[in-house]
Amino acid sequence: MKIFPEHLYKFKEMLTQRVPFSFTRFSDGELRILQNLDTKIGSNFYQIGDKIYIVGDNTYHPEDFKCWVPGENEFHRQKLMDAFKHKQYNYYVGLSCRCCVGELDFKKQIDWRGGDDEFLTWSNIFVNSNYPLFTKEILPLFSNYKVVYILNENADLTGLPFKVNKDFRVGFNCFINNYSLVDEIDTWMGMNKLEGYLFLFSASSLSNLIIHRLFSKYPNNTYLNIGTTLNPFLKMRGSRDYLIGGSTLRKTCIW
Repeated sequence: MKIFPEHLYKFKEMLTQRVPFSFTRFSDGELRILQNLDTKIGSNFYQIGDKIYIVGDNTYHPEDFKCWVPGENEFHRQKLMDAFKHKQYNYYVGLSCRCCVGELDFKKQIDWRGGDDEFLTWSNIFVNSNYPLFTKEILPLFSNYKVVYILNENADLTGLPFKVNKDFRVGFNCFINNYSLVDEIDTWMGMNKLEGYLFLFSASSLSNLIIHRLFSKYPNNTYLNIGTTLNPFLKMRGSRDYLIGGSTLRKTCIW
């Protein structure tokens, strides 16, 4: 039995003890790409497959926009699947859970992985009802590390409650447009021989590709895909429900 807050406390213990690990998250957007479906987000719509959903104007902001088209970007989809299927000690993969995407899609992810195991967890582990725990229990631990942060080009680091020693920036639709950053950071790591660092990622689906590469080659650091959790500190507009006090703050995801 996997319990939502218990997995967050498991990560807290590893961070406290400085045990290297990685957490890479495959939420609904990554799931749809892996399913080879058109996946697009604009300012007032999102598209999954052939279905287009209209939302309020400016619901999404430019840093949220994405465009993945089957057939045109198969290379990137395969890299994402490689990251999803990768197995390594302390390489944690966050799935879209059954209460968020339904039983069939949840089981499909388990099948892709060849069955459930101890290194599968929730893609939402830092958000929904766990978000207050993240800000109280996890975020303060970042100050104990030298930090490298991969994030949007418009983010402002001056409001963070911890020091960032090095940052790499991404732009619009970075999963496609900034793929070269995978090799760039790999080369930088090889030159600098870093160990014991904390790498944070807020770079959409590209985060998963970089984490896969780096943890495979440099496993003596910790790599966390934290998504939009720090947007309030970065002067980034927060459209996620959990960031604006919405109902998902009361949602405890199930396995």
